[in-house]
Amino acid sequence: MLRRVYEFVKDEEFRFTVFNNRIHVVNYKKINTLNSDYILIESDDRRIGIKGNNLVLNKMLDREILVIGNVKSIEVIYE
Repeated sequence: MLRRVYEFVKDEEFRFTVFNNRIHVVNYKKINTLNSDYILIESDDRRIGIKGNNLVLNKMLDREILVIGNVKSIEVIYE
């Protein structure tokens, strides 16, 4: 039973949640590109590219970031 609780708490899945002009990203590996018009974030098996204007990156916790700005498109690239 303790193993089940640990697996529930130990969340390592890469995911992102889209809000109005905000994107919350969890469990990423690295940030490949970072400027005010484009951000490229990488995980083990995919990348997400965020295009927009006035994009700002806020670090939340380890492996957790919040992208704020005028988001125009999000591209998911599977490798």
